[in-house]
Amino acid sequence: MSIVVTGATGHLGRLVIADLLERGVAPGDIAAVVRDEAKAADLAARGVELRVADYDRPESLTAAVHAGDKVLLISGSEVGKRVPQHRAVIDAAKAAGVALLAYTGILGGPKADLKLADEHKATEELILASGLPYVFLRNGWYTEVYVQNLGTVLEHGAVVASAGDGRVASAARADYAAAAAAVLTGEGHENTAYELSGDVAWSFAEYAAAVSEATGRDIAYRNVSPAEHKAILVGAGLPEAFADLLVDVDAAISRGVLAGGSDDLARLIGRPTTPMPQTVAAAVKG
Repeated sequence: MSIVVTGATGHLGRLVIADLLERGVAPGDIAAVVRDEAKAADLAARGVELRVADYDRPESLTAAVHAGDKVLLISGSEVGKRVPQHRAVIDAAKAAGVALLAYTGILGGPKADLKLADEHKATEELILASGLPYVFLRNGWYTEVYVQNLGTVLEHGAVVASAGDGRVASAARADYAAAAAAVLTGEGHENTAYELSGDVAWSFAEYAAAVSEATGRDIAYRNVSPAEHKAILVGAGLPEAFADLLVDVDAAISRGVLAGGSDDLARLIGRPTTPMPQTVAAAVKG
């Protein structure tokens, strides 16, 4: 039996594997599913088993999961392609007879009323229909989603969004990775859905204040209409369809969809979640 992490060379996958190793899991008991072995050379050097497979090639997944494995299915990054990609992993897991299939979905699960949730909801339905023992890790927003755009914020001296006074209960990506590792190494998590979010929900005005504090710059929050927000994003070079998704996310934030309220994440990791200002300050320091 191995603990199998798909998307293992991605940001979240690497953090999950690092956390598993820190918890004392033997490297040989961890299998990293990767598309490109070269990108996982550092994992192989630590003794982690590499299993080469691709969500887009279902036949490649047959050898990537074995009977008795605990599998973490990290959701694909290609919006619009994720349901068939996830189905391929689920089918392979069922055929192999894995012991557990954990999936990184979206906060709120079937109740999440934003476009970005559609593929996650469909995937959860496929997992339920498979009959496999499962865990739904319904991840809220990563604070890094925002801080990765600090350069743009500093260039324009403003945080631009169309979320009004809505609040986001984000946490650091490492917090979500720790929760996944806790589930994969723990007992009694089967057939459970966890609503994972940060302990404190913040507004974009508070986010702008945190950036100001960390940089010594005067950063404002500029709340714009959805139409203006979309125009700004498209003008910055984003495809129109992706701009629509981002504007829809802000609309959901304004409705309180991502404001959290569950303490599942803190309970799973056994500590408070990482405060947004701490992640901002770390990003500024580099």
